[in-house]
Amino acid sequence: MTETRAATRALPVDITTMRATVTQVLPPDVTPVDLTTLETLTGLLCGHMQLLIPEIEQAAAGLPTDDVPRYCALVSLGEARRKLAARPGLRPYDAVAHVRRLGRSLLALCDHYETLTGVRMCLACDQPISRGETTHPFDQGSPAGGAAVSGRIHERCSNTVRIHGPAEPPRR
Repeated sequence: MTETRAATRALPVDITTMRATVTQVLPPDVTPVDLTTLETLTGLLCGHMQLLIPEIEQAAAGLPTDDVPRYCALVSLGEARRKLAARPGLRPYDAVAHVRRLGRSLLALCDHYETLTGVRMCLACDQPISRGETTHPFDQGSPAGGAAVSGRIHERCSNTVRIHGPAEPPRR
């Protein structure tokens, strides 16, 4: 393994971005309207899944064969591969259903990755949460209602305000 590849492997997978991508296709009342957006989201979700699958395989390989979280993760990997190989039907509804299936599968992979590796990311600062570090639960609601992103944040980040996206210019 080259030094660059080893340094890249040391970085945790960006679970926060992966989960944020899924919020664009789930829950069911969030519907991408045009086919270009659907194609883009499908490509993003597939790319995230292709990055995450080998990481989960590597984490599972180090566990005993009778380990339940390992077994569940391997089953989920098989399901994810089937969804990656599947192609949507010809109707626009088929493309929407397909991208949602990919989204649900990616969420499951994110959960398995976190379970097997013990890596938790702070939703406020996007930095890893170390074992034993004090954290607080965090649920960010979506405009459509319900929790779009849930997880944990560092105690030091609990009073931090985070703005997503570009700032709007001041109005005159």
